[in-house]
Amino acid sequence: MRVIDHVIAGDFNATGGATGAVFDPNRGEVQAHVRLGTAADLDHAVAAAQAAQPAWAATNPQKRARVLFAFKQLVEANMQELAEMLSSEHGKVVADAKGDIQRGLDVIEFACGVPHLLKGDYTQGAGPGIDVYSMRQPIGIGAGITPFNFPAMIPMWMFGVAIACGNAFILKPSERDPSVPVRLAELMLEAGAPEGILQVVHGDKTVVDAILDHPAIGAVSFVGSSDIAHYVYRRGVAAGKRVQAMGGAKNHGIVMPDADLDQVVADLAGAAFGSAGERCMALPVVVPVGEKTAVALREKLIPAIAALRVGVSTDADAHYGPVVNAQHKARVEGWIAKGVEEGAELVVDGRGFSLQGHERGFFIGPTLFDHVTPQMESYREEIFGPVLQIVRANDFESAVRLPSEHQYGNGVAIFTRNGHAAREFAARVNVGMVGINVPIPVPVAYHSFGGWKRSAFGDVNQHGEEGVRFWTKVKTITQRWPDGSAMGGQAEDGAAARTQDAFVIPTMG
Repeated sequence: MRVIDHVIAGDFNATGGATGAVFDPNRGEVQAHVRLGTAADLDHAVAAAQAAQPAWAATNPQKRARVLFAFKQLVEANMQELAEMLSSEHGKVVADAKGDIQRGLDVIEFACGVPHLLKGDYTQGAGPGIDVYSMRQPIGIGAGITPFNFPAMIPMWMFGVAIACGNAFILKPSERDPSVPVRLAELMLEAGAPEGILQVVHGDKTVVDAILDHPAIGAVSFVGSSDIAHYVYRRGVAAGKRVQAMGGAKNHGIVMPDADLDQVVADLAGAAFGSAGERCMALPVVVPVGEKTAVALREKLIPAIAALRVGVSTDADAHYGPVVNAQHKARVEGWIAKGVEEGAELVVDGRGFSLQGHERGFFIGPTLFDHVTPQMESYREEIFGPVLQIVRANDFESAVRLPSEHQYGNGVAIFTRNGHAAREFAARVNVGMVGINVPIPVPVAYHSFGGWKRSAFGDVNQHGEEGVRFWTKVKTITQRWPDGSAMGGQAEDGAAARTQDAFVIPTMG
């Protein structure tokens, strides 16, 4: 059976024989194995990165950008192959897989313009004959630890900006769907990146800890669950690294009485159930404001959910496919059982869903709960599956408090025709990304992505200008160029050179 190997430059042989299973979620069968790396494997990758990075950093930033341009063209040329590969291991439908890749390419496009953002600042005459300027320089070696749910987008969010800034990058992707990250690294080499600039080391916690502890790795970006994000942040910072660690989410959609309910239901069908709910920006909680709104929304949701088509990932008519593996299916179904146990009303039950000819596949039908309360554990925690919960709010103030007081603060949306309500909500809600009549408020590539509270650890967001700041460090130079008479010798008129006044710090002069 096929073994998916690392992408490590130089004279390298994997030191470990351990592998992990890669499933076809549509059939519930193992389709490949992925090699699980060791600390020694990471050392090989770091050595290759150290050999390649100085010359890459010294390369004209415009030439680095041209490599990214070529990479973008290669990804676009191989879009169908990549989408089918991604779909076969993750389970999301091919159209959704293409969206995964395209949102990553959006950041690659942004990274092609990084030379403009790498320009420093300059102040002439900060003091007597003194100029001050700053420059942005690469961290050196960066690393990314990425989740299974976006095996193309999130790696490109990280390595695109990091590489454009002059860093070498080591990617540790999810071992559940590792083929696309490997293919992206191959395409980066084909685009002209030197060996050692983008490498892939597969593995489990052993490799994660090796990344966090390695003294040569200067910055780590992570996306995953909040508990692991907190662990990555604490251990990485303790080792002296710059760390951004994005965690879980429980995004809310507030539905005001004046909202267009037909549009809201159409948006919820995609935002709550698309990609089987395996998105950190999914919309798993809907908050109708007022009893009349709640009753009307529920009446419209039930037939819309019944119309959803669950199918294999290659089914062009399917709205979503299977979840990633059997363990995750069991976990999601366990949360559904927990919601019933806690007293929520199970309106539509997606457990026990079976697809003819794919009975062993990891499918879960769309699920709807009503009368969910903030005290329920199934509300407080992230389910990460095709489950939508209705939490009713009496008024606007209650609706603002629900997402604001939740432990997660990734994204939130409000549906309304009232501009004042939308403006007030956006200003007051304690959440990092807000959508106004936009169900999944993922910012475009030239803005930054990042949540609040337990959804993100670290001070700097992903991509956009924030990403450039994360993958670079600022050096500031204060300079003075004395005239020739200060060199000791003779002045032009033959007189002895005068003695310069003692240096005074510009701010004190």
